[in-house]
Amino acid sequence: MTRRWELDALRGLMLVLMILTHLPTRVAVPLGQPLGYVSAAEGFVMLSAYMAGIVYTLRARRDGEPEMREAFLRRALKIYACQAALLVFLFTVVGFIDLFTDETAIANLTSFFRQDPAAAVFGAALLLYNPPLLDILPMYIVFMLASPVLLLHGLHQGWTGILAGSLALWFASQFGLGGWLYAHAVDLTGLPVPAAETGSFALLAWQFLWVLGLWMGAVSVTPARTAGPLPRAMVATAAVYAVVCLVWRHAVGQVPFGDRPALNLLFDKWHLGPLRLLDFLALMLLAMHFAPWLQRHLPRLRVLEAFGAASLTVFCGHLVLALVALALVGEFRPGRPVWVDAVILVGGFVLLYAVARVQQWATRRAITSRRTTAPPARARTPVH
Repeated sequence: MTRRWELDALRGLMLVLMILTHLPTRVAVPLGQPLGYVSAAEGFVMLSAYMAGIVYTLRARRDGEPEMREAFLRRALKIYACQAALLVFLFTVVGFIDLFTDETAIANLTSFFRQDPAAAVFGAALLLYNPPLLDILPMYIVFMLASPVLLLHGLHQGWTGILAGSLALWFASQFGLGGWLYAHAVDLTGLPVPAAETGSFALLAWQFLWVLGLWMGAVSVTPARTAGPLPRAMVATAAVYAVVCLVWRHAVGQVPFGDRPALNLLFDKWHLGPLRLLDFLALMLLAMHFAPWLQRHLPRLRVLEAFGAASLTVFCGHLVLALVALALVGEFRPGRPVWVDAVILVGGFVLLYAVARVQQWATRRAITSRRTTAPPARARTPVH
């Protein structure tokens, strides 16, 4: 499959927004959720699922369904190895730095590990213990492991039941289904990891974005399927809602209803609250509608494309930088010199761009090596 530069650029943009939010500088809060009550995480998950739907659907057609399942598993294992490496880095290198700096942010990140190292290691191996900042990849792994079943069911029997079930799970998660299931699992098995240490993202809510993206990617490469233009009324409604949320976010701040927690749940990030989900869907519809115009008129930003093409490597690299920065200088505090933030931001982006280019070079070299050493392909019998 030829890389689609526009998708790489979009994923690169999501990574840039996450980097700006996660690095502990004075721009983290002002640039958080810049497009409304939606973060880069929603876009990154959706785009990753969309690309997975495209890539693995084509893989199933080209190499067969068993190879597609194995490819999903290989990718999940690779992400699992990245998560394990990040946790080891946090508990060793970052923990060692913290012995000298004693930053509260690192103590908060590793509190459960310090309290019960054995339970933390066991829980991390099972993807149950997920400290803050390191709780996205475990969710990604679970989605990758479930995707072959979803994709094959969708390709053979249609997506209606899958989408309806996914939406039902999202709805149930708004009323605490995930917490209820985890509490019962603890009662039955004696799992030693508290629910608060399992990660911020509600898996049963966020799976809806993944399933939606997987479906959209799969049907986009379905033969003889053409997508017509979106209805004007739908686009207009999405535009109005997106603008309202954009203005609201920058007029009020990142907490839409102030000290009213019950109302704030409607825009809650971790449980993907209903008004937040609508905001994301509105932005997604607008991006789909204006995509042809944007591709014709906007310049291609190679930096974003490089970031998106090496998304997993850049994502892991930015977490390493964020952890080191938190250990060395801590969270942003008023009065910190501007030059410190400038060094963190400029140095971080330069390093991550270098990492992305090295990853691209290594990928191209590996592809060239496989092509030159692979035996001639045998003619295939067409399958009807």
